[in-house]
Amino acid sequence: MTYANAGAYGHSASSLTEEERAIREVVREFAVEELRPGAQEADETETFPEEAWDGLAELDLTGLTTPEEYGGFDADRSTYALVNEELAYGQLAVATALSVHCLATSCIANFGSEQVREEWLPEMVDGRPVGAFCLSEPDAGSNPAQMSTTAERDGDEYVIDGEKQWITNGARAGVYIVFAKTDADDDGSITQFLVPADYDGVTVGKKEEKLGLRASDTVGMQFDGVRVPERYRLTEEGRGLSAALKTLTGGRIAIAAQAVGLAQAALDEATEYAQQREQFDRPIAEIESIRNKVAEMGTKVQASRLLVREAARQADTGEDPRLAASMAKYFASESAVDVANEAVQIHGGYGYMSEFDVERFYRDAKITTIYEGTTEIQKTIIARELL
Repeated sequence: MTYANAGAYGHSASSLTEEERAIREVVREFAVEELRPGAQEADETETFPEEAWDGLAELDLTGLTTPEEYGGFDADRSTYALVNEELAYGQLAVATALSVHCLATSCIANFGSEQVREEWLPEMVDGRPVGAFCLSEPDAGSNPAQMSTTAERDGDEYVIDGEKQWITNGARAGVYIVFAKTDADDDGSITQFLVPADYDGVTVGKKEEKLGLRASDTVGMQFDGVRVPERYRLTEEGRGLSAALKTLTGGRIAIAAQAVGLAQAALDEATEYAQQREQFDRPIAEIESIRNKVAEMGTKVQASRLLVREAARQADTGEDPRLAASMAKYFASESAVDVANEAVQIHGGYGYMSEFDVERFYRDAKITTIYEGTTEIQKTIIARELL
């Protein structure tokens, strides 16, 4: 694709501030010129593009959610969503890695002591160490209260034992945000810890074989008698789950924004192909059924984008964004799947071939309906808030 249609990607640009438009242009250029060209190879080899990560660091994006006093960008939620959308337009695996890194820096910034923030954040702003977020477990995904990982107090240390699952950046990370129970029999004792990757007992598990997002580093993690100092306990005992859920509300806005970026990429590929591909002596873009598909796709993308922007606006103005965030996550992720599916259909047989980007978009889109809370969880939250 020549990305000639990328102008459509700028719908509602008038609603952006001058600074947001400038940031969008810089990140879009990076996504188009640095991320998209290598996305197919990264997917095929299941290798994370470390040079792209270095590029994010050069743009100061690895410090996106870190306060300025530690060298970070300290972006508001609207800017954060915008960056996630643009990066996902280029390569979802890279956008996902950054959002998880930013979850880790947010946890340290929001819950760590001044000593811990000074120790970790300046280097994480520069991109290394990479951060990972360890909440889910093999038997505790949508219901983290069922986790079995424990952190037993031993003097001025905690001893962490347990297993985590589906950890993005797991093999690349230099620091993990780990959630564990300080009382194995008490679901209300979940606590948040910082665990350096080089501590004894930290083991990276097998690399997951995935349908999509294959360039993303996704592994299981084992913590076997890992001793961490008390200062690395980021929350009071029993306050970890509420902290995680608060952090994940912002994370859902980011994932929704990524779904918008991927859907926009699929739409752009489909519209360009429809104008170039001829059947029955005319471009297929002149066929009514194709035009109807494009109209529906474009509407879903724009509606998703506006839901994301409203959720981000609420977060920035101090309103409770939980309902808006779940609505955005639910609608944008499901729309991304629908739009990617139609992009494949418009491409016909070519859309099923791995040499065309829409095939990867189709596989990648599905994960947006699962991580950071499944569609079913989002509907549960929406109904609870409305009722």
